[in-house]
Amino acid sequence: MKLHLSAPSNTLLQNNIQITGSKSESNRSLLLQALYSNISIENLSNSDDAEVMQKGLKIENGVVDIHHAGTAMRFLTSYFASQEGKEVTLTGSQRMTERPVKVLVEALQELGAEITYEKNEGYPPIRIKGKKLNESKVSLPANISSQYISSLLLTAPSLKNGLELELVGKITSVPYIKMTLALLSQIGVENSFEGNTIKVSPKANVANINLVVESDWSSASYYYSIVALSDVGSEITLSAYKSSSLQGDSVLQELYTEFGVETQFVGNTVVLRKVEMPKEQKVEFDLSNAPDIAQTIAVTCFGLGMECHLTGLHTLKIKETDRLEALHTELSKLGASISVTDKDLTLNVSNTLNVDVAIDTYNDHRMAMAFAPLALKTPLFVNDAEVVSKSYPDFWRDLEKLGFISKSV
Repeated sequence: MKLHLSAPSNTLLQNNIQITGSKSESNRSLLLQALYSNISIENLSNSDDAEVMQKGLKIENGVVDIHHAGTAMRFLTSYFASQEGKEVTLTGSQRMTERPVKVLVEALQELGAEITYEKNEGYPPIRIKGKKLNESKVSLPANISSQYISSLLLTAPSLKNGLELELVGKITSVPYIKMTLALLSQIGVENSFEGNTIKVSPKANVANINLVVESDWSSASYYYSIVALSDVGSEITLSAYKSSSLQGDSVLQELYTEFGVETQFVGNTVVLRKVEMPKEQKVEFDLSNAPDIAQTIAVTCFGLGMECHLTGLHTLKIKETDRLEALHTELSKLGASISVTDKDLTLNVSNTLNVDVAIDTYNDHRMAMAFAPLALKTPLFVNDAEVVSKSYPDFWRDLEKLGFISKSV
């Protein structure tokens, strides 16, 4: 599906949007529910990724196809490796077969797992024969995607001796690790995170508990961008959110003050207001702990005619696409002056803003949603717009509530 997207007739925006549960929290909660059947979950994400995770967890033997869902690939690798009697082949899309899993597979093998590669070493598809994992100590590089780390931590309480995980080097994406540990604490699993060592105690059973998933802050980022690019006085209310969030992307509250956006919590809602135009013409952010909002911020800066230098982006190379190169290509089409390395992005001020550019999305939901707010500045096309279903199926419908005009072409 190709969409043509243009601005509302009135760019003084006012509306309320209900956002589905966090994909990150949902997938973690689903894995814990698979380990402990007396856990119930509210406000589960309606994303493709959460649906794939649910289906995958129900399979006992055979092929588990997780399509584009990188989180599911990593989480299910540890889950199936620790489930005695289950035997599966874990595979996915063409892009998924290019995304490395070797560091996680080797860690699990150290714990006693039986995992083999079906095609290329270090990459899916992988064959997993579940068994009891009796070893309890392992190490991982600290600068890898937090999903590898969380994968091991989530499975850890079901292991006979728990887990002691040493992270070697400088740790990145700490909020996502803390989210995982906080969920373990909620269900009564003892854990500690001191220095570079994480310990998770074994737990055979947990008490009945209902986990309520907070709405997704990554999804909220697109509304921060919309408010930043709209007129002073615009106000969008999002629900349901907590002022003390487990999600790393909640740092949006602080970062977007640089773009004149104020955040206020009212009950279980968060109110975003455009209170002023940006005071500075350049921002510098280290996004090591929140790399998923890099695309949104880069597009916001371009739309506002601001410079930006974003660092801590090394994990973006192995996402649904190489997000740094994708940003370089698509922003350049629009007229941006941009450069990227393997871990940072620099956007210079450009006076060019091309009209009706077709944005390619590369099977990446965040490319589609990050570029959508730019319709406030220039009409554009979005190729393969249905890719948003990976994390936010209602996105285009919700934009229409704000007055955006979208037409299939």
